[in-house]
Amino acid sequence: MTLDGRLLSNVGVLAAVIEGGSFVRAAEALGMTPSGVSRAVARLEARIGVRLLERTTRSLNLTDEGRRLYADINPLVLGIEDAVTHATSSSGTVQGRLRVNTDAFTSRLLLAPHLPRFLALHPGLTLELIAREQLGDLVGEGFDIAVRFGEPPSSSLVARKLLESRIVTVASPAYLKQHGRPATPGDLAQHACIQVRDMATGQPFAWEFLRGRKHLKVPTAGRLMLTDPGTLLATCLAGTGIAQIKAIGIQEQLDRGQLVDLFPDWPDERFPLYALYPSRQWPAAKVRAFIEFVVEVLKASPPG
Repeated sequence: MTLDGRLLSNVGVLAAVIEGGSFVRAAEALGMTPSGVSRAVARLEARIGVRLLERTTRSLNLTDEGRRLYADINPLVLGIEDAVTHATSSSGTVQGRLRVNTDAFTSRLLLAPHLPRFLALHPGLTLELIAREQLGDLVGEGFDIAVRFGEPPSSSLVARKLLESRIVTVASPAYLKQHGRPATPGDLAQHACIQVRDMATGQPFAWEFLRGRKHLKVPTAGRLMLTDPGTLLATCLAGTGIAQIKAIGIQEQLDRGQLVDLFPDWPDERFPLYALYPSRQWPAAKVRAFIEFVVEVLKASPPG
């Protein structure tokens, strides 16, 4: 297939439709009419011979072929944007819309307190920080970057490991005063343990303890089951029960004595945090800026 200006233009229109979620938003971003956007996408579909978008009066969804095409072209489109930026001697300019895919723990307990500073540093940037349970299709859904705990899936994404955080078992002083402190992980069976639901299975996460090569799985029970990390922290601080949580999100409460690390002699259960972004020679300036911001936040919040 011969590459020409119209093909590149139509590809750019498709990318704008996917990122905006509608013909109307794409038209606003590109300075076109919605009908002009629709015709450009139709020309692209006719050129390559496959349907890329399923259109209804209420929704717009990528076909499987459209998702594959966008996954391939998105890094190239962003690379062209970066090349133009470099050519105009403004490669350090951070601007436009940045869509970040993350989990609720990272969004609420790690990043949220620091976002005003990030936005103040980059007044030309609009940030969409979207917390969700699963990574999903990062490229197909128009995300620029993901920052998530857990081992990354096998994919074409670049995965940059940012840290490993220790998992700690904690309780408030008020809870320990009323119920006593468990001496060993096995004693947790006699305590109220706040459960966290694994959305993938519908069951509570298992409580595990690691020390060197020693690995314990401890059965626990409690009358409260949660999914939100902010609620988990708040209820634990209130003395509702014992919780397991990533140390990096509660270091301030540990330092102040608002929470007590019950088993510091079991320090080796750890969880990695990764930045994930589409594979290409260099990420966009806005993506680089966000990664630098996250790294700075993590340096100020020791992982424990």
